[in-house]
Amino acid sequence: MTARASVLFSVITIVALAGCGSDPSTDPRPGNGAGAVTGEITVFAAASLTESFTRIGKDFEAANTGVRVAFSFAGSSALATQINQGAPADVFAAASPANMTTVIDAGNGDGKPSVFVRNQLVIAVPDGNPDGVNGLTDLNQPDVKVALCAEQVPCGAAARKALDAAGVALTPVTLERDVKAALSKVRLGEVDAALVYRTDARAADDDVDGIEFPESAGATNDYPIVVVKNAPNRPAAQAFVDHVRSSPGQAVLTAAGFQAP
Repeated sequence: MTARASVLFSVITIVALAGCGSDPSTDPRPGNGAGAVTGEITVFAAASLTESFTRIGKDFEAANTGVRVAFSFAGSSALATQINQGAPADVFAAASPANMTTVIDAGNGDGKPSVFVRNQLVIAVPDGNPDGVNGLTDLNQPDVKVALCAEQVPCGAAARKALDAAGVALTPVTLERDVKAALSKVRLGEVDAALVYRTDARAADDDVDGIEFPESAGATNDYPIVVVKNAPNRPAAQAFVDHVRSSPGQAVLTAAGFQAP
């Protein structure tokens, strides 16, 4: 073989070997910057995940520069109904297994849901706790107005379980569609207390105090997550779920007050 032919053969070999490597534009693994999954995804998530998932969404976009994440935050029961009625979504993160089950039983989940965090209730009161609320029995004082979530919402179901465990027959002045709406009643001064998640009270720390109570330990909610069947962007949806369950995602959730499953 001549020297010129030998050089040409080497160049061809290098090009061929390069072609055997992975194409970064099609690499589905998260965290590969410009070479990661692309497109848009819509995440339906429980209202109590608003702050944490907003942060996780930004982190996910930074790690996957071709992806954009849109969120729909609401009560888990309302989101489950929307998905079962055909609303386009890529990921569903619920605040209770019961609401997730309605989606799975309808055949609208892609694979088995996984629990990624847990959450507990506290009594949210105005900053400084002017009514001296120390437990659930204090909510039965005649001059204390209380807001609860509706019972079909996970925070409402958990509140009912805790109240029953404490033997407290409480009549709230309002039943709200999700935990953020219940918390807002306290922040606006429309009620004196509300049963909300620990994470929501922590997020509103400048306006409210979160009073721990023992019965909440028996009313802890598991949060499952799943890729939605027929997700418009399944690769990116799965990558988002993986990111939520990863160490960086879990660190964001733990910092917000969520518990490991």
